[in-house]
Amino acid sequence: MEDMIRIEDLVFEYTRDEDQQPVSAIQNVSLNIEKGSFTAIIGRNGSGKSTLAKNINALLLPSSGAVYVNGFDTRKEEQVWDIRQSAAMVFQNPDNQIVSSIVEDDVAFGPENLGIPPEEIRRRVDNALNSVNMYEHRKKAPHLLSGGQKQRIAIAGAIAMRPECIVFDEPTAMLDPKGRSEVMSIIKELHGEGITVVLITHFMEEAAQADRIVIMDQGKIALDGTPWQVFSRVDELRRLNLDVPLPVELCCRLRRRGVEVPDTIITMEEMVEFLCQYK
Repeated sequence: MEDMIRIEDLVFEYTRDEDQQPVSAIQNVSLNIEKGSFTAIIGRNGSGKSTLAKNINALLLPSSGAVYVNGFDTRKEEQVWDIRQSAAMVFQNPDNQIVSSIVEDDVAFGPENLGIPPEEIRRRVDNALNSVNMYEHRKKAPHLLSGGQKQRIAIAGAIAMRPECIVFDEPTAMLDPKGRSEVMSIIKELHGEGITVVLITHFMEEAAQADRIVIMDQGKIALDGTPWQVFSRVDELRRLNLDVPLPVELCCRLRRRGVEVPDTIITMEEMVEFLCQYK
């Protein structure tokens, strides 16, 4: 498979204001993400996961090493528009991403900046709003919407750019359970349509829905594998001060009681299916 994102020995440093000492947020990270894949990146606060996401979108530039997005080099200023057209980004707080006072105008903002013809912008906006079930709200002011609805508008704005990849930087962190579920459903649908998804999250249940999980710790990659490969290493996760999904925890407790439980159970649906068969 062709790579959507290629990260080579990435180092990113920033300077603390109080002592002007350089701090390494990312330390020699190399990572390839295939086109059409769904990768979740998780880790504690300060692990470097959001810094990594911003390097992918050229919001931050490498102190050393390189990041390539769809073949474009983030260090080359003349390629930044191509990078952001290839890989859109959705942030944690939708209020930081919404720029217009009318929903449909906000979704149109990105395509307008790309110089897309008005007729095509209209089609893109309508399609994007329909894809996140927000078309009926297209004439409303964003501040009248719920947090989950605002996040769907932010996602629609990314979709309207027609990117091959969308990087989600903790998009559900400020939402209630219903809003989180709605946003995750949209993310999974986008992946099903062939869009490369990179999801930064601290919710293990969300990460479990990805094809691949990368765990960051102190600016480095601590674990990398499929969900069942990563979550089966419960002791390592706990040493990293990370939780495991509730179904994985239940499996561990059942095994301690002598129940033979498959190692591949990750989601609640798989847990329920196993328990029904076990009965």
